[in-house]
Amino acid sequence: MRNGGGHTRVKTARGRSTSSNRWLSRQLNDPYVKRAKAEGWRSRAAFKLIELDDRFHFLRGVERVVDLGIAPGGWSQVVRKRCPKAAVVGIDLLPVDPIDGVIIAQKDFMDDDAPQWLMDALGGQADIVLSDMAANTVGHQQTDHLRTMALVEAGAWFACDILRKGGSFVAKSLAGGGDGDLVTFLKRHFAQVRHAKPPASRKGSSEWYVVATGFKGKTEA
Repeated sequence: MRNGGGHTRVKTARGRSTSSNRWLSRQLNDPYVKRAKAEGWRSRAAFKLIELDDRFHFLRGVERVVDLGIAPGGWSQVVRKRCPKAAVVGIDLLPVDPIDGVIIAQKDFMDDDAPQWLMDALGGQADIVLSDMAANTVGHQQTDHLRTMALVEAGAWFACDILRKGGSFVAKSLAGGGDGDLVTFLKRHFAQVRHAKPPASRKGSSEWYVVATGFKGKTEA
């Protein structure tokens, strides 16, 4: 129900946990969730990519794009709108409804054959690799953090295999152990590494985004 101040209150539901009620209340009252529904984006995460690109302009002129952790598809929607002629390939463990102009595989990125599948599907070197991947949580904060950072690092290594010289890698990371190692790795392989927390990223979240541009090429150390 909605109170007089415009805030939607969650009705108590038998069997629903307190944390579930908090999550539902946050979703119902999140302005980005409402905007996403109104504007046809599949998730509020689309605004994170929009805000990052408005600031850093990494989608300008791209022709081949890899979207790691594509579900539910908001980032690829943004790419298709801003770069309608770009070839886009995405992968995720979760099923994703088709997106016009995007090749999608329901597959674990950590599978041995996943990187080669992505390379073959893209048909050439990528201009940019996007990663919004996060590991499935097990409820232990440190373990969940390490599992997600391992995915991000794997995405960075993959980017160095598939990117053309001058290409970019944009990924969600988590503040804490492991993010410093990621930045150090990226600085060896990219001309510029910046990080940002876009306005659409919830203030209470530990997530931040790394934007690495100017890939030096495979011959560089």
